[in-house]
Amino acid sequence: MKIFKRSGDLEFFLDSCRKDNKRVSLVPTMGGLHDGHLGLVEKAQSLADVVVVSIFVNPTQFGNSDDFDSYPKTFSNDKFLLEERGIDALFIPSKDEIYPNGTLSNYDVGEIGGLLCGVSRPKHFNGVAQVVNRLFDIVKPNYSVFGEKDYQQLLIIKSLVENHNLNVIIESISTRREDDGLAMSTRNKYLGPKDRMMAPLFYQQLKNAKMSIEQGDPIEFVIQNTLSELSANFEVEYLKVLNANNLKQIMTNTAEIIIISAIRLGETRLIDNIVFRRSNV
Repeated sequence: MKIFKRSGDLEFFLDSCRKDNKRVSLVPTMGGLHDGHLGLVEKAQSLADVVVVSIFVNPTQFGNSDDFDSYPKTFSNDKFLLEERGIDALFIPSKDEIYPNGTLSNYDVGEIGGLLCGVSRPKHFNGVAQVVNRLFDIVKPNYSVFGEKDYQQLLIIKSLVENHNLNVIIESISTRREDDGLAMSTRNKYLGPKDRMMAPLFYQQLKNAKMSIEQGDPIEFVIQNTLSELSANFEVEYLKVLNANNLKQIMTNTAEIIIISAIRLGETRLIDNIVFRRSNV
């Protein structure tokens, strides 16, 4: 595994790979790696000859400096895990390397960025698009792999590629879960023992909502019932049942549905979703 701190050195390495007709996959991360990230790496390895993983805690997607400063930094363990998986290149740039002209940007991902997580984090997805576009510019990957747990982010990145006519294929993998159903997340490290025991109830309530919809219960009834159940244990930021293709309201002919939610458990914010197809549409 080669480690690069400068974009120019990484670009030189990748250019030499392309001269040998090798295809490149990129897995962008902010570190704090877990099995969910390693699933992204496995997918990337199945798609291309050369896999690049980036670790960069992006300041433009954080709402305040405290959250940015407290984000877990576990580079030694991350490096070990990636070496063990046999990736080709690890990119660990500085802020100045990613943003040589400063972090100010006119990036605006549009209406979708103001929905759901964008309500409480209004600049978040603009920052995500900004850094992902910059990484695409440096790496020029054939493929880039993202997780479906961050479903809103996934759709925004797909729209970024489409709107900017970028020559990269976005692939995704389903949410990796712990044995008790909790979606794997770097932020799970913030959970104390009692909160960690409570956390799997989040996914269980979403599964119950899916079952109710499949049984034909009215969606508004399902939402209200699930909100009530979630609120017994969590502070609910949002719970929505939407069209999975565009995060818009469900129509009578909507086949792909997403149940998507964000909650807070103590000081920890968790997100999760379930995507499924209505059998009667």
